[in-house]
Formats: sequence, structure tokens, C-alpha cells
Amino acid sequence: MSQPTDLKQSLKVMIVDSLMLQVGPEAIADDAPLFGPTGLGLDSVDALQLVVSLEKNYGLKIADTSEAKKILQSVNTIAATLTQLDETRRAQPPRS
Repeated sequence: MSQPTDLKQSLKVMIVDSLMLQVGPEAIADDAPLFGPTGLGLDSVDALQLVVSLEKNYGLKIADTSEAKKILQSVNTIAATLTQLDETRRAQPPRS
């Protein structure tokens, strides 16, 4: 498996585990909306838990609601944000 696929799979497992969903990770499509009636149907409480889990597991800090709405749209948008964050961290010189 490629790294993006591994990341997306680990994100799905984290979502299912941290939100105690009644579906398995395989039931979550990469591009499915996480919120609203056409996707997983997550709500604002789930969003808060997801933000906490992303910070704990991946070091992703989401500062405000508008940023959260952009990032938490789907597994694809979360994975893209984490990939970008990882690339930014690698490009920065080590702290002395």
C-alpha cells in the first residue's frame, strides 16, 4: 500500500475508534462527507472529539471553526492537511 492509502486507513480507524461509531473503517469512503445527512452524519460533539484525536494522534492543531470546517470535510481533506503539515515540518530546519 502507498503511504497516502496507509494514512487514510489509519485516519478511518481513528475516526471509528475515537467516536465509537457503529460502522467499520471500510465503510467510510475517502471522499464521503463526514458531516451532514449524505455522509457519516457526524455532529458538533463528534467534531470536537475528532479535533482532539487529530491533535493527540497526529499533532494537528486546528485553531478555529472555519479552519475545522475546511479540514474536517472528508478523510481526503484530513489526509491532505496532514500530508501538507508533514511536508512543512520536514522543510523547516531543526531547532537548535
